[in-house]
Amino acid sequence: MTEPRGISKKQAAAYAGCESLSAFNEWIRRGIMPKPIPGTRKWDRKAIDAALDRLSGLQPKIEAQLTPYDAWKASQNASAAERDQLVHKKAR
Repeated sequence: MTEPRGISKKQAAAYAGCESLSAFNEWIRRGIMPKPIPGTRKWDRKAIDAALDRLSGLQPKIEAQLTPYDAWKASQNASAAERDQLVHKKAR
């Protein structure tokens, strides 16, 4: 049986590697992770993959289509995600 593409928030948080739902909620708030599929309470596994690919540098950024503010905001979100990872590693 294949994994479902639409997954719950708890499954999405675990899939993205978040240790808690509150951390996942923060990533959503900051635009690091996608919001649920419109009209549902399900997250698209492929949208999470795409977000993680962008964060890890595996997927080219589409900054050419972004306004200067959007490009700046995306870089701030990526930097904050990196800081969060360091903080969580030190707390262990």
